[in-house]
Amino acid sequence: MAIARMRSVVVDCPDPKSLADFYGAVLGWEVAAVEDDWVVLSDRRSRLCFQLAEDYRPPRWPGAESPQQFHLDFTVDDMDEGEAAVLALGAVKHACQPSEDDSFRVFLDPVGHPFCLCVGEPAHLG
Repeated sequence: MAIARMRSVVVDCPDPKSLADFYGAVLGWEVAAVEDDWVVLSDRRSRLCFQLAEDYRPPRWPGAESPQQFHLDFTVDDMDEGEAAVLALGAVKHACQPSEDDSFRVFLDPVGHPFCLCVGEPAHLG
């Protein structure tokens, strides 16, 4: 039996509203709550939250000087269309692309968090 249920994924950033707008456009989710230091995106089933970090330093990946700690993966139907769309929103394609089969591509959001666009279904969903 589970001890808890997932509530949110929370991302530190220098400007919560701006980064929430970026991910809201990527996912098609709505802003559910806004405070000066906290913004919540939701699709009514899941929440992605953005929290102000005054001395925010973007992660450096690959490398461990300022590790990524976590990243988000998003499934797209067409990799090239997905890439064009996130670049138009302000993402940057990372110089390091470790996928030899192009099953995923690595990008940086507008404040430097790595995220991936992926094609195909995950190996297991459970």
